[in-house]
Amino acid sequence: MTGRVPAVAVGVAVLAALAAVPAQAAGREHAGPQAQRPHAPQWRLRDGGTPDVRFRGLSAVSRSTAWVAGTGGTVLRTTDGGASWRNVSPAGTATVEFRDIEAFDARRAVALAIGEGEASRVYRTDDGGVTWTESFRNADARAFYDCLAFFDHRHGLAMSDPVDGRFRILSTSDGGRSWKVLPDRGMPAAQPGEAGFAASGQCLATAGPRDVWLATGGGARARVLHSSDRGLTWRAADAPVPAGDPAKGVFALAFRDRTHGLAVGGDYRPDQASPNASATTSDGGRTWRPSAAPPPAYRSGAAWLPHTRAGALAVGPTGTDLTLDGGRTWRTLDTGSYDTVDCAWDGGCWASGEKGRIARLED
Repeated sequence: MTGRVPAVAVGVAVLAALAAVPAQAAGREHAGPQAQRPHAPQWRLRDGGTPDVRFRGLSAVSRSTAWVAGTGGTVLRTTDGGASWRNVSPAGTATVEFRDIEAFDARRAVALAIGEGEASRVYRTDDGGVTWTESFRNADARAFYDCLAFFDHRHGLAMSDPVDGRFRILSTSDGGRSWKVLPDRGMPAAQPGEAGFAASGQCLATAGPRDVWLATGGGARARVLHSSDRGLTWRAADAPVPAGDPAKGVFALAFRDRTHGLAVGGDYRPDQASPNASATTSDGGRTWRPSAAPPPAYRSGAAWLPHTRAGALAVGPTGTDLTLDGGRTWRTLDTGSYDTVDCAWDGGCWASGEKGRIARLED
């Protein structure tokens, strides 16, 4: 926990400062004092000392505490706002590729490794990463787990690409210490070629104690599936983002409550344009509308600004974008490369990505 400033005040202050960023400053990363209006929020790199690691897994606990997880079995943790990082990687995971991590506090976290068959695993720590327990190892060669999400400190889900024509859902009710595969009879059939994207740990999103959404791509239509019973039954809705190719679809979801959500994605290939790569919902994902002014390129991560009704961030390899109207219109804040973004209860927003990049949003 950091400070005693009410969390609502922090969130409103961040949103007000972001709204004041002049249009001509958009697209600049770490601009100098004469190129940018004073007090305009920007990403400040918090070097983790791992330039060869790509961090697609990120969990923001607060402004002071965050966890990142990435290639080479690497997990880092900070408890001082990124001034220093501790390498808390699980032993024996040098060949493992982490793509998601969900932290409950500075000591408890659950990390997901991705890949076919036994490469998909889940690890949990209760002592800040000093020791880890492998709580799940996939034994089905047809399964490939992409991301995980929690409703609370006990209940969570992990999602695999389709097996026997349906997305596979893994469930825990003890904080990730044990897992079981849920029956798939309540899951709609997958489209040919449809799958999830393990790009940012955000292909699953939860809101409240029972609602969860699943993002898809690779099929003829990009879709978002919604469950209101912790993954037992699902309904699918088309999302108006690029589709029809294995590289296209919804890459990340963010919900600020049970009804209002964002979807971002596009075509992840750097030589391909991604028009109309964001959408919004105000009915819990039953219908999705394209953004009137979407981000200018593919985006792989999204997060709502805490304690605001309309502020959110989207990130990708070519930059970070801001919306102040719930995702209807976006404008670019900087052009730094990030894969994922997450914001904590106290207004602390973090981003991470390639070449060991980790940053915190600063005023």
